[in-house]
Amino acid sequence: MPKMKTHSGAKKRLRKTGTGKLKRARAGKSHLLTHKTRNRKRRLKKSALVGPQNIKQAEKLVPYL
Repeated sequence: MPKMKTHSGAKKRLRKTGTGKLKRARAGKSHLLTHKTRNRKRRLKKSALVGPQNIKQAEKLVPYL
């Protein structure tokens, strides 16, 4: 059986925290920013954790993390 390949897109988007959780960037900060409020854009800057529904799938995509 060959080794599983790491998903390149996930590799660029996910990081592991010190406690082993997966960290991700928030969506919606790349364009159409003029109509979004200042507070909303500030919230989008901060990182978030991968939700419990998606952790199993995300860890499959990036097995070495």
